Amino acid sequence: MKKPLMMSLVMCAMMVSSAAVTKVITPTAKLADRQARFDLTRMVPAQFGDWHVDDSIVPLQVDPETQSKLDKIYNQTLSRTYINSQGERIMLSIAYGGDQSDTLGVHRPETCYTAQGFNVKEQVDGMLPTAYGDIAVRRLFASAGSRYEPVTYWITIGDKVTRPGLEQKMQQLKYGLSGSVPDGMLVRVSNIATDTSAAYAVQQKFVGDMLSALDTAGRKRMIGG
Repeated sequence: MKKPLMMSLVMCAMMVSSAAVTKVITPTAKLADRQARFDLTRMVPAQFGDWHVDDSIVPLQVDPETQSKLDKIYNQTLSRTYINSQGERIMLSIAYGGDQSDTLGVHRPETCYTAQGFNVKEQVDGMLPTAYGDIAVRRLFASAGSRYEPVTYWITIGDKVTRPGLEQKMQQLKYGLSGSVPDGMLVRVSNIATDTSAAYAVQQKFVGDMLSALDTAGRKRMIGG
């Protein structure tokens, strides 16, 4: 058999094989459809520990175009500001999406803040200790004019907290290979401050108190496990 013809047959076989493999591993079943329904506004109490909702400050709002994109990604969102007896405020934003495939990935705060005109810097990956285990988080410092906002966030894909980027993609791939489309949750806490160390300490305390106020199912939703 002539070499050009052989190469053509080999290439054809590879293309057919690739198409077959893609069809096999393309996820079809949504993990969210097999789980109990929940409501973010009920899952997270308006008051817990030394914290209660403060309606005088609203977390970062996005422009209509960005909001339209988020509406396609997320099924539920929750935005609240909490205050404690010391006058310390924490802005909490949670977004949940039942489809975290490649086409509907979680929308990271780096992008949201930048789109709103913030200068984002000091992006650092770290661990946030809690009574329920350490959470892999990303911290960043966003500023716009006289507003300085240290931010901590994490992403849960399926049943595991993952860092954005490669780790997030690998978690999605793991579910995809099993034929499942994972759900996902993004949890963001921030406060207005210039002292990042002090700000992150308050955020850690808030997250710990919040997790203690959740039931077991709610904590699993938020931090995996």
